[in-house]
Amino acid sequence: MNKLQDEFLRLVNIMDELREKCPWDKKQTIDSLRHLTIEETYELADAISESDWKGIKEELGDLMLHIVFYSKIGTEKNEFTLEEVINGICEKLITRHPHIYADVKVENEEDVKQNWEKLKLKEGKKSVLGGVPKTLPSMVKAIRLQEKSQQVGFEWENTDQVWKKVEEELEELKEAVIMKNQQEIESEMGDVFFSLVNLARFLHVDAENALERTNKKFMYRFTKMEEEAARENRFLHDMSLQEMDDLWNKIKKNSQQN
Repeated sequence: MNKLQDEFLRLVNIMDELREKCPWDKKQTIDSLRHLTIEETYELADAISESDWKGIKEELGDLMLHIVFYSKIGTEKNEFTLEEVINGICEKLITRHPHIYADVKVENEEDVKQNWEKLKLKEGKKSVLGGVPKTLPSMVKAIRLQEKSQQVGFEWENTDQVWKKVEEELEELKEAVIMKNQQEIESEMGDVFFSLVNLARFLHVDAENALERTNKKFMYRFTKMEEEAARENRFLHDMSLQEMDDLWNKIKKNSQQN
């Protein structure tokens, strides 16, 4: 065996030993691991957002452990084995890439995506949207829904059309606000968000990453405001809105210069 095989088998053996001897590992079920897996996935996403390659490597290891862990539990319950998991994804990749492993011709990545969705429908999927997890965060789900529907041609032709849709949704939101209909306001607000996600796609911007960058920028500037206020022995809640706004703009200007 080569080194990669040796290390993977070492991980599998460690998992077997922990499952047998460690009180915590012995107690775990697919349900108890679920929230931990979600947490590990977000930690990987954070590392990717920061281009933290050391962190990415570590979080990938954690996720690999979870894959082996679930496979161990699946084997114990006679549901599936780790070998079946690995073979399953290998077969799926071969089947879904006929332009590599068969005689299908493609011109670009869009052709690849469209073929992928067509093959999924042939495999028994009832809808091109069927593979979008229900529990995805709403922003990510909106991106995936739009990407999926695009593969069957349900897509605007150009960015100008998307801009008009955003403006249309904003007008409908304004009308709902004027009518003071809270249920309609929430519905129209959702439509605005969805149309903005669509605009982000047309501008080749990852909406999730863009919002996260803004979140981090806000957190940095706000904590700097708290620090500046503390240097003057003050708290933000004792300051006027104008004072806080002036402080915010000062920090914003300094951060842009650095």
